[in-house]
Order: sequence, then structure tokens, then C-alpha cells
Amino acid sequence: MTKINTLAQRLARPELLDLEVYQSARRIGGQGDIWINANESPFNNTALVGVNRYPECQPPALIDAYSRYSKVPSQCILTGRGADEAIEILIRTFCNPGIDAITTFGPTYGMYAISAKTANVAVNALQLTDNFQLPTDYTAQIDKGLSSKIMFICNPNNPTGSVISRDVLIEVVDNNPNQLVVVDEAYIEFSPEYSVADLVASKSNLVVLRTLSKAFALAGARCGFLLANPDIIDMCMRVIAPYPVPLPVSELAVQALSPDGLATMQNQVAEMNLQGQRLAQALQTFGAKVVQAHGNYVLAEFNDKPTVQQKLTQAGVIARSYNDKRLANCIRFSFSNQAQTDYLINLFSAPN
Repeated sequence: MTKINTLAQRLARPELLDLEVYQSARRIGGQGDIWINANESPFNNTALVGVNRYPECQPPALIDAYSRYSKVPSQCILTGRGADEAIEILIRTFCNPGIDAITTFGPTYGMYAISAKTANVAVNALQLTDNFQLPTDYTAQIDKGLSSKIMFICNPNNPTGSVISRDVLIEVVDNNPNQLVVVDEAYIEFSPEYSVADLVASKSNLVVLRTLSKAFALAGARCGFLLANPDIIDMCMRVIAPYPVPLPVSELAVQALSPDGLATMQNQVAEMNLQGQRLAQALQTFGAKVVQAHGNYVLAEFNDKPTVQQKLTQAGVIARSYNDKRLANCIRFSFSNQAQTDYLINLFSAPN
């Protein structure tokens, strides 16, 4: 029986503590020139070296590259198929089906709740305030609800584009020492001053989610990161798939995290922010109520949403609407390049 010494061990599903972790061929490793331990093909039919072999579970080059970029120690980084896989891994690692719950603050990203419900984990669905901040009595609301193991806070929040200050997030982490506080920073490159990633090594209950899908323009590659102290990483490694990051994805990601790749990302973020400001101003001039944007999108509330939707459809524009009753009159617009932004601005400037 494993001796329980850490918060991660205390929160983890008990059957994981003594789980004999699957040892893939790459985890076992070895020295030699003839590799016949993984039932792989000896033939490489592509120009990509090594694609006929299984990749490393946690590719060292990718982990090191993200460590340099994020300034988070490599032992505090786990990589996988986007932040979505990280959400599922956390729930599978720490929540007992039919017993535990997660806490969310809506309106927010829907996959927290969906990932929980598909794992038979309940959801304490709390609401953000009118200006999309945490409710002052959130602790009391959680205490009255189901047994919460994980609290998910999206910051910047999708779909509202609002942010919660770094100081408030630190208070939440410090005031909830017996549950994991997961801060989803998928859009943090657009508002980096709000990040709490620098604290993961020193906070036993803080987890930060990151992705290359947004600012790094690699949504189709599916590469994300879970940042946390090594105790949490160790528990999550017990449930992660043997080969979560395909070799082509890893190589694309390492290129994106190179000095040239980072410069490209930063230039493109600046351009998207500029075009987003232009779009937000045009929407306000049109009469929409706009939430100040901190991601690569702007949420706009319209007095006559059906008419706006018809205008967009006729113009060949696909934007995002929501079923959430608080967003019934809202449409979310992702930032784009100058040409498409010009098109949208002209669309909302034209008479009905």
C-alpha cells in the first residue's frame, strides 16, 4: 500500500495509488541498434524520420521547448492532445465516478461539464456575476453542493472574453487547499499579464492548462499542456495514453516554440488584437453591447439577434451563438485578418 504524503495522492482515486502503470516500449527504453520490442514496422514510407516508430510518451524536445517558453520547470509539464485531453485526464485521475464533483463558473467552456458527465462525475454549475467575475460567496455555494474535487476557472474566459485578476486567482488557490484549482489559460497569450503559470511549482493545488491551438495557430495539430507541481504530474501520468503526442505534432510544436516561431506568434497576436479592437468598435457603433476582449474573440449582445444572424448568414459569415440563457442575445466573433475584418466592418456599417 502506497503511503499517502501529498495532496495529489490524497485527492487521487485510491485505485491509482498502487496501479501498475503500463510500460510502453518507449517508457522501458533500452540501448542498442536493432529495435524489435514494439511490433513496429521496420519500413519508413515517408520523408519524416522515425514516423514508423512509436513516439516518446512525453517528447523531451517538446517539453524542454515549452519549459523555455513558459518558464515553468520541465518536471512540472505534461503534454497531450490539446487542453481538452488534460481536462479529461484530471477528471479521470482525481474524481471518483458517482461520488465526486467538479465546480464550474458559467457561462464558460462547455467541455468541463461534458467531460465530467461522461465520466459519471457531477457538476456544481455556479454562475459568474453580471460582470463575469467569481461570486463573492462561491465557497459557501460549493460547500452546499456536491463533493467538489476540482474547480475549473477559464481565464480569459471563453466565451465572454472577460478576465479575473491574478490576485483573485491566487486567493482562490490559497483559500481552497483541499481541492485542485484548474486555471484554463488557453487564451493567455492575448493577455499574458493575467497568467498564474509561474506559481505551479510552489502551489500544491494549482493546475494551469495551456494550448498551441489559439495564438500559435496549430488548432489542427492538437497539442496542449498541463502545468502543475510534480506530484500532480505523477498522478496524471498514471492514466495518460501511452503515446499521446504523434511525432509530426511534436515536430510542428517544437518549431512553433523556436525563437522564430515565437516571434511569428507574437506578431500575429498583435495583429489579431488590432483587428479585434477595430471589430469591437464597429459592433459598438452598430449598437451592440460588447464585453472588453482579453482573448482572440469578442462577445457582442444585440437587441435584435435574429436580424443580425440573418445578416451574417446572407453575407456568408459563420459566428458562434449559444444556448445559455444568459447569452441568448449574444454572438461571439473570433478575431481574424485585416481583409476579413474589413469585410465585417463594412457589413455592420451597411444599412439594413
